[in-house]
Amino acid sequence: MSKKKTCFVIAPIGATGSPARQRSDKVLKYVLGEVVQTLGYAEPVRADSIGEPGIITSQIIKHITDDDLVIADLTDLNPNVFYELAIRHMIGKPLVQIIEKGHKIPFDVAASRTIFIDHTDLESVGHAKKELKAQITAVENDPSKVDNPITVSLQLEALKNSEVPSEQVLGLIQQRLESIESAVRNIDGYSSLDDIMSKVEEIDSTCEDIESTVSNTEATCEAIQSTANDIQLTVDGLQG
Repeated sequence: MSKKKTCFVIAPIGATGSPARQRSDKVLKYVLGEVVQTLGYAEPVRADSIGEPGIITSQIIKHITDDDLVIADLTDLNPNVFYELAIRHMIGKPLVQIIEKGHKIPFDVAASRTIFIDHTDLESVGHAKKELKAQITAVENDPSKVDNPITVSLQLEALKNSEVPSEQVLGLIQQRLESIESAVRNIDGYSSLDDIMSKVEEIDSTCEDIESTVSNTEATCEAIQSTANDIQLTVDGLQG
């Protein structure tokens, strides 16, 4: 019998009996646990359910670095959650983010696809489970889809610092697209029309930046081509 895949859940836990604990328990049992186990994973582990003897912090970090999948619940912006999330980002292994609907995602991780869930609403829970399954399947089928702020930043820096002009421009365009993607993905997390309209204005501004970059790129490419033609004519003249 093949060994089941492992899943670790990073989440705000709260004290026993607290609203935070009750919510976290329900999401773990009725959403995360049900989905991952249908995909061949063992029962997901959360920090408070680690049963092995030893230093708990070391055990948590081992799960974060070694487990096949990590699901991070960003609800309530818990500092421990973001510390552990950063470790997983550095590893660059499969990760899925969730957050309670109505909560805003911090800027630094807003570009990463995040599943919004209202754990008190059955329709929202059903949608979240469907999206969770789709995201897990996607990163399993294509590990290159595992993007996070750290890996994306390193890739963009490599492009922008490239000596190839086309790669530099690609880096700038990719940076603008990341801004648009972040805004669009997180519209669901905004409850007021003013918030949404503010995001739409940001998207419009970013689109204008991209159009300007592309326009400048076309002009630059034409100038490079013209210079190359002049050089070729000069070389032909010398050879003649």
